[in-house]
Amino acid sequence: MRPSTRVLQFLERQAVRQKSTAFIGLGRMGSEMAFNLFSKKFAESPDEHFVVCDALPTSATVFRRNFLAQFPEAQIDVVHTPEEAVYASQTVVTMLPSSPQVKSVYSEANGVITALQSLGGAESAYSLFIDSTTLDVEVARSVAVDVIRTGAQMVDAPVSGGVTGAKAGTLSFLVGGSEGAFDISQPILTYMGKRIIHCGPSGAGLGAKICNNLVLGVQQIVVAEAMLLGQKLGLDPAILAGVINSSTGGCWASSVNNPVPRSLLDKSPPCERNYEGGFATALMLKDMLLATDIAASTDSPLPMGVSARDFYTETLKHQPDLAQKDFSSVYKHLEQIGRKD
Repeated sequence: MRPSTRVLQFLERQAVRQKSTAFIGLGRMGSEMAFNLFSKKFAESPDEHFVVCDALPTSATVFRRNFLAQFPEAQIDVVHTPEEAVYASQTVVTMLPSSPQVKSVYSEANGVITALQSLGGAESAYSLFIDSTTLDVEVARSVAVDVIRTGAQMVDAPVSGGVTGAKAGTLSFLVGGSEGAFDISQPILTYMGKRIIHCGPSGAGLGAKICNNLVLGVQQIVVAEAMLLGQKLGLDPAILAGVINSSTGGCWASSVNNPVPRSLLDKSPPCERNYEGGFATALMLKDMLLATDIAASTDSPLPMGVSARDFYTETLKHQPDLAQKDFSSVYKHLEQIGRKD
């Protein structure tokens, strides 16, 4: 007895989706992550199919053109909605600016949930969603519940390592979700990162990321303060950075992302490129707001966190041109304050 037309269509679509991976969100981080993911999967399986989608269609088109320039035989398509990406691909990775965009991509019309509901439980059960956005924990949990309700698997997997780590494929992924979802997502994440850490259930990865960036946001300001003070005391920036980095004040914000040009003679932090190419100050402010908001809702005191949040806010109020510069550019605002004084 021959399978029905509906069964044949299901099997055909399932075969196509199984060999396809989609990436939604091709900003600074997403484009580098997608390139690593696709290029490594293509090297392993030349018949793999790839799909890209971005709120700015030109970003997706440019990504496709650049990818094909290096991998002319690759199969890569541009789609215009998250819904289309889900229809085309069994594995979907999203890397978006924040909570509103995640709600839009997953929950609104032409979004992920709509597509999963249309596919039905049998096909949804084979689908995996990895969201690497840094966003509100409760929004992430709510979206995950809706996705999982359709039968699909989902993890939150925010990253640590910045644009440099994304480009090098050395990111750390902080994963929240069930053990089963983590096990399925781990091979995908390995294409883009070096450390894959299961932090706990849904939302746990985001909690870890927010706590990490809280520390980082505070450290970057105090490193900038110390470097400016040291120069006013007559210290050479390279000598001062060397002392800090080999002493108890040593931290990533000083040893890798030092905000003063010519302070790290063996490295090239964003300050050497007019603060271009790093983690945007506007995004650090977003993360500080996430930290202070969730701290307020859990009655957890953040005296340093609140002060740092306010200083990033003040920096962008007085120097809005620093919004898309690396967040170590808060040093420039400190310099400006020092000149006024």
